[in-house]
Amino acid sequence: MFRALSLAPQGPAAEWLVLLDGALKRDPTLFDDKAVILDVAGLKPTASELESLIAELSTRRLRILGIEGADAALPATLPPRLVAGRPQGDDLEAPAVPEEKPGVSSLTIEGSVRSGQSIVHPEGDVTVMGSVSSGAEILAGGSIHVYGALRGRAIAGAAKNPRARIYCRKFEPELLGIDRLVRTAEDMGNHLRGQAVQIWNDGGAIRIAALG
Repeated sequence: MFRALSLAPQGPAAEWLVLLDGALKRDPTLFDDKAVILDVAGLKPTASELESLIAELSTRRLRILGIEGADAALPATLPPRLVAGRPQGDDLEAPAVPEEKPGVSSLTIEGSVRSGQSIVHPEGDVTVMGSVSSGAEILAGGSIHVYGALRGRAIAGAAKNPRARIYCRKFEPELLGIDRLVRTAEDMGNHLRGQAVQIWNDGGAIRIAALG
């Protein structure tokens, strides 16, 4: 098992790159030391357009591990094509591995998650009794519950669980993710800032609403 973020650009690519630059300007370390899977299903680029996009992302120091959602085989100069996270292609053959049903568990953090800390729990829910500081990260296979302020990054449903949710008492995040959907602070607005909220996947879009 490895940890990777899924990035799903939407067209037009030039406008999406402007939004990405805005997120990186606010948090230059957003993708530092992170492996990224590029999901181009919503972009439908040609091979040349995809090469240009990968080049643009490389200048922004994004490490692209593989490409999901590509319609056809990719040039050898690009990262491998992935389907459901697995390499595809005539020259790639993954060994057969018996499927195992993962155990489901929950993880409780009694205090707060400090800046620079990363909590990864792909087997189930994560509950933080304190706050998640700016520059900290929570990645959970299930839902995330934060009883204090959420100021860092929270990614729920990392085990391909679109029904996972994020709950927090004080909403001030840098980045949110549900399954393979991601929203940055610039995309969320300020109308719910400081409030208790819940975040969920509503038919392929991240929704945010006040609690109570």
